[in-house]
Amino acid sequence: MIKIENLAKEFGANKVLDGLSVEFNTGETTVVLGRSGCGKSVLLKLILRLLPFDSGRIYIDEVDTTEFSELKMMKIRKKMGMLFQGSALFDSMNVFENVAYTLREHTQLMEAEIKARVREKLSFVEMDDTERLMPSELSGGMQKRIALARALANNPDYIFFDEPTTGLDPITSHTINELIKRVHDHTDSTVIVVTHDLESAAFVAQKVILLNDGKVHFEDTYEAFRNSDDEFVRQFRTGGKVIETYERKY
Repeated sequence: MIKIENLAKEFGANKVLDGLSVEFNTGETTVVLGRSGCGKSVLLKLILRLLPFDSGRIYIDEVDTTEFSELKMMKIRKKMGMLFQGSALFDSMNVFENVAYTLREHTQLMEAEIKARVREKLSFVEMDDTERLMPSELSGGMQKRIALARALANNPDYIFFDEPTTGLDPITSHTINELIKRVHDHTDSTVIVVTHDLESAAFVAQKVILLNDGKVHFEDTYEAFRNSDDEFVRQFRTGGKVIETYERKY
């Protein structure tokens, strides 16, 4: 699990996170919602220690990583996979090399094992026979799938999705949501999805966390979120798309 205690982060005079405390349970899919600029994506980067934080503590697998050096954090990051908002594929590498990159950098797998693992992950995201294509030859949705295959390559304990459906058409967005659901159903990974997309939350979330004013305003099941009479929760729900009739899989 990941446990966060009293986390604070400021950018100049802008206090993004203000004493945030939350837990992400092992094997659960948690969707983090909130208004633009509320610190959703920043939270993921702080967990990965891609950004420093001002105060608080972060526990990963019951280990306090707050004072970890970069070298120690590198070992922790090997347990994590990240799907960035812009996919962040290496433009100069083909699909195979993109997915194999983590395996070559952080494992001792033989080349035959790497090839088998890459094919396995590409098949998982329904991108078979694309190994030789370059990122420039892929649509936005295809790039997301390849980026997910790369995030899954090392069989991580934690998968982070940062705004996975942003900029995608509704059909492609639904495909990405189905893949997030597949990650939950077919791996042992703990999944954290940062999004503003209420339809995505309705489809994949087991637990919903709603951020407001730098803190956790709401934390409960999706059903509790959908039915909550809390004023801010209701404002957030009705300010987005209608989600009450969206198909549920849980």
